[in-house]
Amino acid sequence: MDPATEPQRPEPEQLKPERDYVRACRAALDRLVRAAQDRVQEGAGVLREEGVSGDGASAEALGRHLRSRAKELREEPPGPPFFGRLDFGSGPDAGDHAGQRYYIGRRRIAEHPAAPPLVLDWRAPVCRAFYQATPAGPRGVAVRRRFGWAPGARGGPEELTGLEDEPLDTGGAAPDGPDPDGTSGTSGTSGTSGTSGIVAAEIERPRVGPMRDIVATIQPEQDDLVRAGLDRSVCVQGAPGTGKTAVGLHRAAYLLYTHPRRIQHGGLLVVGPNRAFLGYIREVLPSLGETGVRQCTVADLLTGGEIRATDGERAAEVKHSARMAAVLERALYAGVRAPGEPLAVPDGSYRWRLDADELAGLVRDTLAQAPPYETGRERVRARTVALLRDLAERRAGPPGAAWLRRMGRSKAVRDFVDAVWPRARPREVLARLLGDGDALAAAADGLLDAEEQRVLLWHRPPRSAASARWSAADLVLLDELAGLIAHPEESYGHVVVDEAQDLSPMECRVLARRSRFGSLTVLGDLAQGTTPWAASGWPAQLAHLGAPDAEVVPLTTGFRVPAAVVAAANRLLGSLEVRVPPARSLRRDGELRIREVGGAERSLAGAAAEAVRAALSREGSVGVIAAGERTPGVRSALADAGIASAEPGDPDGAGTRVTVVPAALAKGLEYDHVVLLEPAEIAEGERRGAHQLYVALTRAVSRLDVLHCRPLPPALA
Repeated sequence: MDPATEPQRPEPEQLKPERDYVRACRAALDRLVRAAQDRVQEGAGVLREEGVSGDGASAEALGRHLRSRAKELREEPPGPPFFGRLDFGSGPDAGDHAGQRYYIGRRRIAEHPAAPPLVLDWRAPVCRAFYQATPAGPRGVAVRRRFGWAPGARGGPEELTGLEDEPLDTGGAAPDGPDPDGTSGTSGTSGTSGTSGIVAAEIERPRVGPMRDIVATIQPEQDDLVRAGLDRSVCVQGAPGTGKTAVGLHRAAYLLYTHPRRIQHGGLLVVGPNRAFLGYIREVLPSLGETGVRQCTVADLLTGGEIRATDGERAAEVKHSARMAAVLERALYAGVRAPGEPLAVPDGSYRWRLDADELAGLVRDTLAQAPPYETGRERVRARTVALLRDLAERRAGPPGAAWLRRMGRSKAVRDFVDAVWPRARPREVLARLLGDGDALAAAADGLLDAEEQRVLLWHRPPRSAASARWSAADLVLLDELAGLIAHPEESYGHVVVDEAQDLSPMECRVLARRSRFGSLTVLGDLAQGTTPWAASGWPAQLAHLGAPDAEVVPLTTGFRVPAAVVAAANRLLGSLEVRVPPARSLRRDGELRIREVGGAERSLAGAAAEAVRAALSREGSVGVIAAGERTPGVRSALADAGIASAEPGDPDGAGTRVTVVPAALAKGLEYDHVVLLEPAEIAEGERRGAHQLYVALTRAVSRLDVLHCRPLPPALA
């Protein structure tokens, strides 16, 4: 932070009333924890003591609820009880809040549930003014106060070290009451141009370990997205450093707070690109008080079986294409056929006869309604029984329910349904499709060309579906077939999808099936698309996700990645396969150094070790990003230099400051200092290598060292 613009630090006596309030809040939290534990001790007896009629199951359910609540409070992540304060004026714009003062934190704090809160949850409606009020539109707020915190001594709770006031509405007086005589004045600025000193310090603070929440620093345009309604699907096209991942996670926390019953009914799902990314974001929702959210990859949602085979690149691309949905549907319904002869159903000594044309019309009508396959099969059975009922009514009056059940279970009706609408299982359908050239040709006619069919066809078909060896892409196809046969049982109330630009159309459909009755928050950056099937635009991708009407909102202003780094990355945009607006950054204090290293590869690894050693002299995390095949040598060079390092997502590496990252796993991660090795190698390593390099360049939030022996890619040179 520039000393010339750093806000004046308040004197200790100016902070005393606020520190007293901190102690009161922490004491109230301690009492809440103890009270929750006491309620657990009471156990199932609570029902009887309160005179509530209930059985053992009800008592056990209550006990689970109380234990869960106590556990949540005990495991509440450490942190300041509040980060902001709103002092409303007395003018008409303040409404019901005129003359009120509210402290704002990550969680509501009160002496007891019915007492007025000491601290409001940041998601409460009145707290929106903290993020949205401006001098031009103060929303009735006279003064907005922000608080600065520092780690406590010897691992103790964080200490209040500073405060900063921003007068907003000069026409209304702030509330009376104990208050420091002076403050640090209006917002100073540091490297993050245009933000307050405390906000800038929090944004720029070095970090090691998992991603932190941004609840204290949410910007107005981010807040608009966070508080979007549950019924609204939103797509955030976010440039590097704009906080799109944080926006998605905070929106999840907001929806859980605002619509608890609707969300709990269906659940909330967060989908990330890989385990390393999920490990990086794992602490954000718990820090906001939300612990019951499933966080997984698309692969974690697939239950088709174990991956025991690997596809070639071309076969994987074909299997992930949107056309495969139509191919699979044809393959599934290939066995459905109109009957060629009448149906005779024995009923004691009598036989009921149904005309073949009438039955054929029944099958055609069911196909036209396009129900799930298993529903269609049951519908054919039920309608066949209905035709038999009509015959019986004309002959002897309405039959009873027992007769209808007996007809539905009769061998003749079962055999008829099996003939015209056979049972289908995903593995059997896919094994037949990939193992039989004629079946594949029929299903793929007009959809896949001969070469695409050739790469899909198994050269040695397995003896049975049970012995088939499935690839990762096959599991996606099996899920598609399972969805065609019967809708998935799980359908979430809201799904947050991060790095959505890298999902294939078929992977998008996996998520669409699990959000049929819910909404989505879609997060991504087309410029960071690195998979062979990465999206080139959002409309088609959103259609595959089942949200064609989702609003696409661009975020182009970054707060984390320094302007010098963003400028270098922007030079790559012209060579990418997509068109996105250039990013801009408010960070002016970062460093970018590009250095050519002479000699062989050994000298490049040695230079990387030197750069890492220099980076370790400062605070923060260090990421060394290189092409995947180079990373083992880098780790070896670091070890030879006495520098401990970890791999992304390695639980044994928790707390290790240095992480060696294959470029393919760098997406979504960030480090205070990045050492990037041999950009040309990354750019040429894969078909979308330029996109991979764009990702790698934008992982640094303070300093970026680029080391190279080979000539730089033209856009960087």
